[in-house]
Amino acid sequence: MTPKYAITDLVPLPNSSVKIPRLGFGVYRSPTAQTVQSCLTALKAGYRHIDTAQFYGNEKEVGEAIRQSGLPRNEIFVTTKILTPDTTLEDTYAKIIGSVNKIAGESGYIDLFLIHSSSSGPSGRKMLWQALERVLEEGRVKSIGVWPPHVNQIELHPWNQQRTIDEYCKKHGIVVESYSPIVRNYKASDPTLVELAKKYERSTQQVLIRYALQKEWVPLPKSDTPARIEGNAAVFDFDLKPEDMATLDSLDQGGAGAIVEAVAND
Repeated sequence: MTPKYAITDLVPLPNSSVKIPRLGFGVYRSPTAQTVQSCLTALKAGYRHIDTAQFYGNEKEVGEAIRQSGLPRNEIFVTTKILTPDTTLEDTYAKIIGSVNKIAGESGYIDLFLIHSSSSGPSGRKMLWQALERVLEEGRVKSIGVWPPHVNQIELHPWNQQRTIDEYCKKHGIVVESYSPIVRNYKASDPTLVELAKKYERSTQQVLIRYALQKEWVPLPKSDTPARIEGNAAVFDFDLKPEDMATLDSLDQGGAGAIVEAVAND
């Protein structure tokens, strides 16, 4: 069977003209000295979506890689995130604009800006959202999340499938992004995963990314190793069979399987 996905696929965001690439490249903990080259390697391998955050400390380097790539800006989708609000709404707005300027320059834009965490509480989330709405209205950001989102980015992989929130998002047309789709390689020796990798003659990382794609998630694998960056993009020429998808589905441990955070569904 011919796989129905391609690295060039674009997924439409709800209530928006914006489309997000099916596969993203994450730069979590990518050192500033390495980030530019890693992003350039990813773009050369075919990625057109880079996911960064204020917390990662490498927004400026992501912007530099985009400029050095020579690709038209409208062919690259860039996501960044804000973790906590500042003291006032105006200061929070300035904090967001600071990220936009770091990545895209004073006349540029960001494709997607997310609230990185719910940890700032109801008042903090409200301030973050109001500031994001202002930047969206000004056109410096094309789409925002996570409340009510165009996109919801959560930890997703076979051991932490977050089925309730995944089902909710899909029901309401919200694009689901998967961070840590390869579980930071913590599961690279898992017997079930290793057996499937042998069956398909693929790496364990490729099996996990392909799994995420077939779950209709937008995976964001991260690596600073050129061969792995390229390998993580080479997942569009094979299909995981239904019975093997079911095997991976059976590994779900709920919140206990999370390595970062499982969403509370109360």
